[in-house]
Amino acid sequence: MSPLPEGPYARHTARILLMNKEDRLLLFKFHSSRRNFIWLTPGGGIDEGEAVNVAAARELREETGLTVAPEALGSLVAVTGGFADLGWKKGVFREDFFFHRVDSMDLDMSGFTEVERKAITGHRWWTVEELAATDEAVVPWGLAPLLTSILRDGPPENVVALPWHH
Repeated sequence: MSPLPEGPYARHTARILLMNKEDRLLLFKFHSSRRNFIWLTPGGGIDEGEAVNVAAARELREETGLTVAPEALGSLVAVTGGFADLGWKKGVFREDFFFHRVDSMDLDMSGFTEVERKAITGHRWWTVEELAATDEAVVPWGLAPLLTSILRDGPPENVVALPWHH
């Protein structure tokens, strides 16, 4: 049984917890009318008929320039969702998360959409300790404990339900 409300979803996204060899997580600084800004993982909407891992690989390529085979992303590690009214979309949202490591990379954000170019104002590679200590808005909630567990024990056997952030 899923810990999330059943679909259909107003928006279903595929997201990637992208960590480098220094155990730092990539987050984008996203302008938010509700909170000034929030830090988000790479990822975005799943197209109709598109598999979640295919969407995640596509979004990773578009937003970072990194090409990864969908199968290389493995299984989902976390999920979150719930109701939100974002102005541009209202209803039940769902976000699925994969974990992927890179040795190093130069970000190529030339694949950003027009909306992303306007809304994303920066990026940063965060340590788990920085995530746990920050007062800045980072979504999804619960990233630091999830990443601590993944770094210590590897990906979870069962998908972790993270708290909804809206």
